[in-house]
Amino acid sequence: MAKKQQKTNGTTIAVNRKAKFDYELSDRFEAGMVLLGWEVKSLRAGKTQLTDCYVIFKDDEAWLFGAQINPLQTVSTHYVTDPTRTRKLLLNRREISRLQEASQQKGYTVVATAMYWKEHLVKCEIALAKGKQEHDKRETEKDRDWQRQKQRVFQTGNKAGNKE
Repeated sequence: MAKKQQKTNGTTIAVNRKAKFDYELSDRFEAGMVLLGWEVKSLRAGKTQLTDCYVIFKDDEAWLFGAQINPLQTVSTHYVTDPTRTRKLLLNRREISRLQEASQQKGYTVVATAMYWKEHLVKCEIALAKGKQEHDKRETEKDRDWQRQKQRVFQTGNKAGNKE
């Protein structure tokens, strides 16, 4: 009896949490990626990292720079692998020109925020980002702590209310 394969529709491979902390994210785009076979196998195993990766533009094409996909031990014997190679992103010409113009403005950059499966294809979510100042980061951290404290108060309040 053959085993059923798990469906990988819409499952997340990797998320760049640091981007949400360091940048204000505005416009988001979904881009396809040009990958090699060993990279897809490594992505299925979850061996990727998006920290400190960003998008560069060259010859009217978008390239993902700094994303790390570690090769599996079984594949690395067959190929010469480069875990941090620059990978081409597949976007419409209109989207590329819009992102390129926006990234040339002072303080703006394009960062990868997530990598996920969409049916059998690997997609990369990229976002137009503006760098936060140090005081903005502290403000974000204060808000996050306050939300956490509020949740704790409500949870303990609900438990106490149920006992009476």
